Amino acid sequence: MKNYQLKHQNLPSINKNIIAALAYFDVFNYPLTQAEIFLFLGEKCDHNLFTDGLAYLLAHNCIYCFDTFYTLRDDPQIAIRRRNGNLKANQMMPVAAKVCKLLIRFPFVRGIAISGSLSKNFADEQSDIDLFIITAPNRLWLARTLMHLFKKLTFLVNKEHFFCMNYFIDEQELEIVEKNIYTATEIVTLIPLEGDIAFEHFYSANAWTMAYLPNNYMRVSTANPLKKSFIKTLAETILDHRVGDALDSLLCKITGARWLKKTQRKKLNAKGLIMGMKASKHYAKPDPGNFQQNLVKRYQNKVQQLLKEHQDSMAQV
Repeated sequence: MKNYQLKHQNLPSINKNIIAALAYFDVFNYPLTQAEIFLFLGEKCDHNLFTDGLAYLLAHNCIYCFDTFYTLRDDPQIAIRRRNGNLKANQMMPVAAKVCKLLIRFPFVRGIAISGSLSKNFADEQSDIDLFIITAPNRLWLARTLMHLFKKLTFLVNKEHFFCMNYFIDEQELEIVEKNIYTATEIVTLIPLEGDIAFEHFYSANAWTMAYLPNNYMRVSTANPLKKSFIKTLAETILDHRVGDALDSLLCKITGARWLKKTQRKKLNAKGLIMGMKASKHYAKPDPGNFQQNLVKRYQNKVQQLLKEHQDSMAQV
């Protein structure tokens, strides 16, 4: 057996990054393949150094491998869960592609990507199709309102879970303000399906993700070019002046006030979280309490605990 002692100066740093990558996805009970671990490392490194670090952690029972999946837990069920989730995700992706092809036809919609668990290639019986949507500048609320009016109809045929339009931004402010490991991971795992130019600009505006995930390259090439129909072009022409500006601002104000009331009443969504939405002229995004902050804190505490355990065990060697 190869001797995996600390023979490289940077190997301890690689250990930490491998553990941190696995710890983030362990929060979601999701093991990673070797290639995925490399993509989610917090530092750039030589691939040979990475494989040495991975083998070192395996040899010292700091991490485990079941099938092709690496995990912090000595539990093969987590790999079985992922395998089943991947199969379900593969079944849902063709449906998601059809949903995106439909929604890109709405006025002022410039790009649509798959987000949430499906963008990580995982789904189960309760999974929705979560969507990340880019609109034309200063027309987010017109686009969102028209799309959500359409969604009302999907409740009649019990297909509303295919149209979870959770996150909207417009082309005027493409940069995501919150910068942390959670938002970086969500951005790089998006699967753009419609609107190649919109997502090229989006990724350029969010190049800051490289500071968190320097090995991860975002998937612009997966998006189809934007095609405008006659009806879409006509609707946009009619609403492309002061009337459209005023109506968009009014819809922003009305919707923001309505969501604020829902939050104040502590109304719960289907997942049992208090409903909330952050709303401005250029974005509409979910705000279920302090979900982001709590998740990042939970992840950071987990990493600190694991690294301490790892260092303590190595001190005894």
